[in-house]
Amino acid sequence: MTPDRVDSLLAAVPYDLRHAGVSLGLRSTGDPARIAERAGHSVEIMMSTYSWVLDDKDKAANRAIEDALDEDLGD
Repeated sequence: MTPDRVDSLLAAVPYDLRHAGVSLGLRSTGDPARIAERAGHSVEIMMSTYSWVLDDKDKAANRAIEDALDEDLGD
């Protein structure tokens, strides 16, 4: 890592990097089973620790469904 990244808050503790990587993977894929496997977690542990990462995914999914319904209704 570059010196500025080593000095960043993200790298304050090595676990922070792992936590950031798991959070990013979960947010990017929305696939808890795949990210849990990669992180060496069970899905239960993954969701009990990182479920907050998916909170905004629910809103996005609802918007996508509403948009699809609006298109089907000709709005």
